[in-house]
Amino acid sequence: MTETTTPRAGRVNAIGLAQADYKGLPSTLCQGCGHNSIANQIVQVAYELNVRPAEVLKLSGIGCSSKSPAYFLGGSFGFNTLHGRMPSLATGALLGNHAMRAIAVSGDGDTASIGLGQFKHLLRRNVRMVYVVENNGVYGLTKGQFSATADEGQELKYAGTNDFPPIDICMEAILAGCGFVARSFSGDAQQVRELMKAALSHRGTAVLDIISPCVAFNNEDTSTKSYSYGKEHEIPLHGIGFVPKEAEISIEAYEPGEMRVVAMHDGSLIKLRKLETDYDPTDRMGAMHRLQWAQEKQEFITGLLYLDESRPNLAEHARLGETPLNALEEKRVRPGAAVLAEMMGSLM
Repeated sequence: MTETTTPRAGRVNAIGLAQADYKGLPSTLCQGCGHNSIANQIVQVAYELNVRPAEVLKLSGIGCSSKSPAYFLGGSFGFNTLHGRMPSLATGALLGNHAMRAIAVSGDGDTASIGLGQFKHLLRRNVRMVYVVENNGVYGLTKGQFSATADEGQELKYAGTNDFPPIDICMEAILAGCGFVARSFSGDAQQVRELMKAALSHRGTAVLDIISPCVAFNNEDTSTKSYSYGKEHEIPLHGIGFVPKEAEISIEAYEPGEMRVVAMHDGSLIKLRKLETDYDPTDRMGAMHRLQWAQEKQEFITGLLYLDESRPNLAEHARLGETPLNALEEKRVRPGAAVLAEMMGSLM
């Protein structure tokens, strides 16, 4: 699939689509919900990367977050699954057609509570897809109960006090072997876009844990999932930029500091400018230590936390080849009577 960021005539991209062609239905979420901002950034990214909507599979589970796919890429294929069961359906769909681009949108409840087991197995299988977690720390669709990512000691008007430690989705992803793990904030549109571009070029599972404030039930200043906390406490690990595969590569002048260029498998590049002198996103143990440190200090760190381009994805493990299974001729997937008879005879 061609990926350049040079639009023609300023109104359509290189494949002749306008940005409006990448939109979906009008949002029914609360005004100011961070989920809407994330959907808008996906629209912008797909337009800039010349993604063909008909080659995208959108997936979701249950919750406010899982309504989001309706609001972007209206011309794509989509499937809204059962609560916490989206990873297994995604695995089957992408084995059937591994040529599809998959963008999955889940929530902290859908992923870190009922779906945690399926989430972990999706990551260890390394299914090629972008997995976005819209993380707000509450069950917004069912009126504000605590989710598994809620802060310990947090108080909510209707739910009381949360006595349990939070699950860190990024930590769980790294432990499960995920090769692309990032955290961002829905209020940081530029960072969300650059991370989304890089995630779409990753050949395995790319997890984006995006803190997305719930304006109805969890937007108090003391909550680490609130808009005000995100704005005041966000600590970017690095400035990040993305250079698409076929774009002319040029590096503008930067402030003093180390620049690292990381090549993705499709030839695209991620540009990382370090803000923390001791942080290396390719250091697995270092990434987990930094996440644990941030949790203890209640820091909100964002950026590309961990990157490992070495793992083959599930389709590569299964040696599926270039032609998707759903495009194979019947004679290649259904053995004839003679083959079946020989097979049955070998069992006698």
